[in-house]
Amino acid sequence: MMTQFEANRPANASNSVLAKVRNASRAFAREEDGALVAFGIFLFLMILMVGGIGVDVMHSEMKRTRLQHTLDRAILAAADLDQTRDPQAVVNDYFEKAQMTDYLADVTVNQGLNFREVSASASTTHATAFMRLVGVDTLEVPAAGTAEERIGNLEISLVLDVSGSMGSNSRLSNLKVAAKEFVQTMDDNTEDDTLSISIVPYSAQVALPDGVFDHMNVQGTNDFANCLNFSTSDFDDTGISHTTSYDRNMHFTWSSSKYDNRDNNPREEVDDGYQDCYTESSREVAILQNDTQELKDYIDDMFASGNTSIDMGMKWGTALIDPDFRPVIEKLVDQDENTDSGMVKKVFADRPYDYGTNDSLKIIVVMSDGQNTRQHHITDGNRDGDSPVWYNEQEDFYSIYLGQDVDDDDNDGDTDEPIYYWPSEEEFIDHAYGEGVYTTTETTYEWECTSYRKNGNCKKYKKIAQTVEVTVDEPGSAEVVTYPDLWAYTSPKYVAEEIFEPLLGYNTAMDAWYYDVIDEVSYGDKDDRTKQICDAAKLEGTIIFAIGFEAPDSARVVLKDCASSDSHYFDVDGLEIQDAFAAIATSIRQLRLTQ
Repeated sequence: MMTQFEANRPANASNSVLAKVRNASRAFAREEDGALVAFGIFLFLMILMVGGIGVDVMHSEMKRTRLQHTLDRAILAAADLDQTRDPQAVVNDYFEKAQMTDYLADVTVNQGLNFREVSASASTTHATAFMRLVGVDTLEVPAAGTAEERIGNLEISLVLDVSGSMGSNSRLSNLKVAAKEFVQTMDDNTEDDTLSISIVPYSAQVALPDGVFDHMNVQGTNDFANCLNFSTSDFDDTGISHTTSYDRNMHFTWSSSKYDNRDNNPREEVDDGYQDCYTESSREVAILQNDTQELKDYIDDMFASGNTSIDMGMKWGTALIDPDFRPVIEKLVDQDENTDSGMVKKVFADRPYDYGTNDSLKIIVVMSDGQNTRQHHITDGNRDGDSPVWYNEQEDFYSIYLGQDVDDDDNDGDTDEPIYYWPSEEEFIDHAYGEGVYTTTETTYEWECTSYRKNGNCKKYKKIAQTVEVTVDEPGSAEVVTYPDLWAYTSPKYVAEEIFEPLLGYNTAMDAWYYDVIDEVSYGDKDDRTKQICDAAKLEGTIIFAIGFEAPDSARVVLKDCASSDSHYFDVDGLEIQDAFAAIATSIRQLRLTQ
């Protein structure tokens, strides 16, 4: 039922109110003011959350870094082979000092004769300030690592100066003590069959044991000297290849003395002070050895004599740890599977290792007491084959072959024959003495009966002489002398003055058979070669320790430049050489993080 008011209200008033409501709703729907406020609030909350996560992560990482740093220092100290305390106690002590004892979770120690490995893990948590808003109350903070000090496979070359000056001031004696202690220390700190040591004693040259050159491409032969001559370019390469051709050094003296020792042993008679390639076994390189006592005995046998060639010592020192020499080593190993009596033990048949493999460390220790001097060699054309000299051993008689007798030097009217010269007789003749005949008179005697008895028997005799010409062979036999044998038994000065001077005159003979026969590498060239081979070795990753033992300034410069760094060079006097070798032995022990 309609009220009085409603009955009296106009119909258009109700419609007007509804229209206003509808218009207001439409206006509100179309209004955009304040729309970004909500989005801004949402974006702010997101930025705050991301920034908060970053802050929480940063604080967590700072905590982890401190924990990891403490753990690294702890395991490094515990893994040190010089550490006498229990490794686990060392780790615990580090964490206690850092007030992190509760964080340490586990410590594992694995050690042997030549290594110690310490592993540890630790963990804690970091309470978050912002990430808890999304339900992450803590972050894990872990740390773990393994430290190891290990002497793995070691290839060491001891390049030791045994020149004449080492015989002064007890240098060689002090060196022997230091080198033997070094060998013992290295043996004590390594497991069996992981360490090979080569010893390269050098003066002007480096000699190899008999049999090594049988497995190399060596030009030139002699029965005594086992040394090689190298070109300058050879010192740019650390290796000595079994396929590359090398010239063999001759056994000779470069002194100005005159001697002829064809009735003696040239190993003993060549002037020790004036030869480059020594033949004594104690001068031959000890190749990849691991018998400590044998190495010590070898060191004890070293003697001082000759010039100084640091470059030659370093060339062989690098070669014996360079993989190019491995094919030769394989041949020096006993080929009988049931025995191991070769020059090199079978365990080292695969050495030298390739660079950077087999957990191997290649070390050279080079020592010298002096600067490079001179190295001598026989020139090309006077090294191989037959010389023009012939020798009759029975009669100790020399002849010189001159070729075809085109000028009829022997005045026999025959130019279609060989011609020789006999220096002792100063005579031209068509053969070497001992290869021809000569005519001589020979007197025989007969008895002739000059008076007879009645019974027919001779009563009186007369001695009658008869002289006849006979042809007789010259005594002995002449043989051509090869160049290697000529220099091994006879000094170049003797060859020039005693054999050729009667034929050529003094100046021509000395030029042709002394000055043109012997050539040399100067000390300046040897300094350059030393730098070349040292630089080449360092490029391959070889660690070089150098010792200047009472050395002059010029030698110190060369040796210091050769060393891997200034800290790898030792300048010592007297007994200090023992300290140098001891320090080197300690340095070789590597300490490194493996994880």
